[in-house]
Parts: sequence; C-alpha cells; structure tokens
Amino acid sequence: MKQILLPAALTALMSAPLAAQEAGEEGDAPSLMERGAELFWEGLREEMAPALEDLQGMMEEIGPSMGAFLAEMGPALADIAKQVEDWSAYELPEILPNGDIIIRKKPKDNAPADKDQGDEEGVTEI
Repeated sequence: MKQILLPAALTALMSAPLAAQEAGEEGDAPSLMERGAELFWEGLREEMAPALEDLQGMMEEIGPSMGAFLAEMGPALADIAKQVEDWSAYELPEILPNGDIIIRKKPKDNAPADKDQGDEEGVTEI
C-alpha cells in the first residue's frame, strides 16, 4: 500500500508547478500568490526528497516481511476485530517478560448505576 502512496504523492507534488506553467503560457502571468506557492512546493520537494528516498529504501527492505506477516496474521486479526465491539473498553496491550501479550479490560468502576438501582434510591435520570 505504501509503495502506491509514495509515487502518488510524488506525482501530486510535481504536477502543481506544471499547472502553474500552463497558466503562464496562456498569456496570464502568474500572480505573486501562485509564484509563492510554486516556490513553496519546490522547496518542500527538495527538503522531502532525502526522507522519501529513505522511506522507499526502508519499504523495499521490510516490504516482503510485512507482506508475509499480513498474509499469515491478517485473518486472525480480522477475527479479533469482529469479536471486539468497543476498543475503548480495553487497556493498552502489555508485553510480559516471557513474550506474552495481555490486553486487559478496563475496570467498570466508572460505569453508571443500573436504572433499577437509581429508582430505588429515589434518583431519576434526566
């Protein structure tokens, strides 16, 4: 997926100056805002080029192992996602020293009292 995003992002960044050039060739000189935006995008491309190259290299390195992981674990993770109704009811995962991962439910101390219990105490909900 990230291999698709990188070329798409680069294409989008490179196409902005081309649109500005086409407008300039039609006889309309670019405004100061257009020239400023063009310079901004050009500077951004120059600054981002090393980071994008590093990202591409990293994706080439970890891409095959990530694909294998998703192929193996994807169905199991999808089953877990179907079973859990409310992710906010769980604590952050905890990794034990032996490598086990525990995901605990949050305590229900903050849960509202039952309606029957509130009616018995003379408290009504608004």
